Amino acid sequence: MWSGVDVYTALSGAVGALYGPLHGGANEAVLKMLGEIGSIDKIPEFIEGVKNRKRKMSGFGHRVYKNYDPRAKVIKKLAEEVSSIVGRDPLIEVAIDLEKLPYQ
Repeated sequence: MWSGVDVYTALSGAVGALYGPLHGGANEAVLKMLGEIGSIDKIPEFIEGVKNRKRKMSGFGHRVYKNYDPRAKVIKKLAEEVSSIVGRDPLIEVAIDLEKLPYQ
């Protein structure tokens, strides 16, 4: 449904919707976790910490989606396009390797 609002108001509303610990905060927690892991060679140590309940694994997505968040497919494609222009952030490699791990 079209509300007739200008693009600037629509974008500020979208940004506002991501404010707070349950939306934007969840994404922020993932970025912090990826930064703490730092590189793909440190993933096994991080996973051990998660299994031993010393670390918490954060994730993108939504609890409604039990197997896979369908929005992730679109986001991954856009991330690849952006990376091809500005370069690939090394933490993307960490996120991709984490995603490949089997759920237990």
